[in-house]
Amino acid sequence: MKHLFSNSRIKFHTTSLFFVLFCCISLILCGCPATVEPVKEPLYSLPKGFPELIFPGDNPVNAEKIELGRKLFYDTLLSSDKSISCASCHRQELAFTDGKRVSRGVNGELGNRNSPTIVNTGYAPHLFWDGRATSIEEQALAAATNPAEMRAVESVIDVRLQQDSAYSVDFTRAFGNSTKPGLLLAMKAIATFVRTVLSGSSRYDEFNNGNIAALNESEIRGKDLFFSKRTQCSECHSGFNFTDEEFHSTGQFTHYFDQGRYDHTKKHSDVGKFKTPSLRNIALTAPYEHDGHVSTLEEVIEHYNVGGKDFINKDSRIRPLSLTDSEKKDLIAFLNSLTDNSLLNNKRFAK
Repeated sequence: MKHLFSNSRIKFHTTSLFFVLFCCISLILCGCPATVEPVKEPLYSLPKGFPELIFPGDNPVNAEKIELGRKLFYDTLLSSDKSISCASCHRQELAFTDGKRVSRGVNGELGNRNSPTIVNTGYAPHLFWDGRATSIEEQALAAATNPAEMRAVESVIDVRLQQDSAYSVDFTRAFGNSTKPGLLLAMKAIATFVRTVLSGSSRYDEFNNGNIAALNESEIRGKDLFFSKRTQCSECHSGFNFTDEEFHSTGQFTHYFDQGRYDHTKKHSDVGKFKTPSLRNIALTAPYEHDGHVSTLEEVIEHYNVGGKDFINKDSRIRPLSLTDSEKKDLIAFLNSLTDNSLLNNKRFAK
């Protein structure tokens, strides 16, 4: 019995020892702060209901490239005389338009078209009013090298960027080691930034996402009229971005000196056709139409109310609407509800 008892006591002490050690280790581990991975901020904010952005295979997105693109977007170094930047024609407070009838380039060179917004262009299959560019990279380079815009010469801009030590670091971070700064890579960075300039937080969006108090009665009447078969506004200004991304003649003139889409396709059926602009933030982007000849939303509505001017390529849906004064006001009220105020002070997009 004595022998058996001694063995039992040894087993008891051994078990107790392991238990004490286990408790000590547990206390030590619990007392040590756990390693917490830092929460990474998303690269961009995707509005509710918007499809995912697609970045080109040869220009993938990263945070450093977005930041470099933002910096370059505001830098006048990219223009021939260092007088203007991309932001000169795309001002954040005007929903990234410039408020002018047509844009001005270096030396005050006058263009022939109104500056369109860059907002939500990451979804656009065609850019420029005539759709001649099929990517933001292509569009940015065309604007930078256009004699009537920034008039950039690639070899000159390459040298300027390579002589800037800060840009040398920025380009390496954005594109990898052994990267030499240059105009073409600058356009890729700007395009990456522009793709992240998104807008989808207007009062209309709030209403559409369930907050029925976001719109007043006039705005709701205007919304119903906008989406009705009577006006057919939403047939061209369709989808989450209020554009079908197609080209139409809306009968602005009886003769088009600027022939629009025809300049690119050379098809006579495209004479006078221009890309459908998004209506998001439309209250901030006056003047209107491809040449900025329409000053107010009231004038825009009246043009469509009377059915436009006679023109061979005019879209058949442009016809007299016989809107009352009250209905016109309701439509304009709805268009004003498409303003996204958060876009105007978003620090991610600012200089």
